[in-house]
Amino acid sequence: MSELRITGISVDLVRWPLKMKRRHGVGDIEGSMPGVIVKISTNAGIVGWGEASPWSVFTGTAEANASAIHLYMRPLVVGADPLKVSTLMRQIEKTIVGHTEGKAAVEMALLDIVGKHLGLPVAQLLGGYYRSEVPLSVSIANPDFEEDCNLAKALVADGVNIFKVKTGFSTHKEDLRRLEWLRANLPATVDLRVDYNQGLDPWNAIRHLKDVEAFRPTFIEQPVKREQRAAMAAITKAIDTPIMADESVFTPTEAIDMVRGEIADLVSIKIMKSGGIARAREIAAIAEAAGITAYGGTMFGPAHGGGDPEHFAWRGILHLHLCHGGRSPEDADRDRQRLDPGSDRCRPRCRSRRRQYTTHQHRPFRVSRPPAVGPTLEGESR
Repeated sequence: MSELRITGISVDLVRWPLKMKRRHGVGDIEGSMPGVIVKISTNAGIVGWGEASPWSVFTGTAEANASAIHLYMRPLVVGADPLKVSTLMRQIEKTIVGHTEGKAAVEMALLDIVGKHLGLPVAQLLGGYYRSEVPLSVSIANPDFEEDCNLAKALVADGVNIFKVKTGFSTHKEDLRRLEWLRANLPATVDLRVDYNQGLDPWNAIRHLKDVEAFRPTFIEQPVKREQRAAMAAITKAIDTPIMADESVFTPTEAIDMVRGEIADLVSIKIMKSGGIARAREIAAIAEAAGITAYGGTMFGPAHGGGDPEHFAWRGILHLHLCHGGRSPEDADRDRQRLDPGSDRCRPRCRSRRRQYTTHQHRPFRVSRPPAVGPTLEGESR
């Protein structure tokens, strides 16, 4: 048994400043985003850091997560062995429902301690790096589209080649105008993705998405509300472009429902919404078993973490075999060819979609390999 013990937890509410307004189908973000910093101290002087970046219209509030950590999670971990991460997280799961960002922050801090104690990057604790760089994607979500146009041009010149266009917050005509400009004015090699963030109504979603397909998006993300899974399934069957589930899949149980209901071709996995790395990997395993490609997504967060608290945690799992190893749609398409097109397991993902997958040259986002996950910040346990 380890002699290492947790002696205290510090929970701080913070606000991360934003450089520009961001508009999404489900809500706007402007000025700053609230977040939570968690510091777990030990009797050996090792400190673990975790971060939570909730969004009130997506998963919950920073205030609720901070309170959950302080009132419900703290009593479970103070005095415990921080090396028993799975045991502690199971106890937390049994004690409080929801508050996934708070759970992810505590797990992140615990893994930070383990990594520092053993002198290993968290990625090594989880099985090793799968790759050392990933392509960088930038969202087009500024309500001032002219600013985004200038940003996109500058980023292309700097080597960025993936843009996710946020839609559903304005009119359908405006969405098409924005997509038309991007497709006409950016290089043909640019990889455009579309994300509605639940912004469409089921009754006209298919008609609108068929218009969007003219601009050759690599995928279309979460067109309708998260609970409208029957509509997601109908859209997935009707649209040639791959459909990605994001808000519809928070938990491993919802991942099973996604597979059974055939509601999507792809799934966005976010550590914050799933409640930590362990839960994210469970979702990835379910998706992989079903032949569904996983996409590593992030939430909003601080600039010191590579732009997002999940940046730290994705260092640990994005480079592992996280459902197709975080692979591209081209990789997943090759897998589909190895499946029997006549089997129910392939339907509807075996429909002819290869034309949607094009090869792009991307600017890589290089991932550093620190001793562990967290940053070193000043603060006292309390």
